[in-house]
Amino acid sequence: MEPEESPAARGRVVPDVVAGGLRVLFCGINPSIMTAATGHHFAHPGNRFWPVLHLSGFTSKKLRPSEQRMLLDYGLGITNVVARPTARADELSTEEFRQGGRILAAKVEELRPAWLAVVGVTAYRTAFGDRRAQIGPQERRVGGARVWALPNPSGLNAHWTVETMADEYSRLRSAVDEQVREDSKP
Repeated sequence: MEPEESPAARGRVVPDVVAGGLRVLFCGINPSIMTAATGHHFAHPGNRFWPVLHLSGFTSKKLRPSEQRMLLDYGLGITNVVARPTARADELSTEEFRQGGRILAAKVEELRPAWLAVVGVTAYRTAFGDRRAQIGPQERRVGGARVWALPNPSGLNAHWTVETMADEYSRLRSAVDEQVREDSKP
């Protein structure tokens, strides 16, 4: 049986990759069954998170899902809006997203990342009740962090290519770098 088909994977909790004071906390929608089976975020072979992260300049090399802990060396981390693994995000209820948004806000308040990057604008809209949110920086802060909605890197998101996603992730990286420069001024 493939890990993606494993009923046991559906009940697994995938641990966050987090630390206090991150530059960016990336927030996925929820773990895929493959992610639950492996314990590695964005593990499905069709997911483009890892190549996009590298192409956008956040990492100096393309990391494999099994190297996810190396993100901490770059001041980056990963969590999810909803912890429950599913084969598709549309298996989640609106209430799960809203509850996940409340949990995420508390987590961000505790960890204090400079930026929260939600990878999936629809998930962001649902979790935080912002129906008009678009890809890019958001006006609201969550748990004190600045917020950026990014395209979902799932292979199911055919509207975005690796290149166009990398361009959007690069916009976030530039904003993060600019904030670091501003914060370091006397």
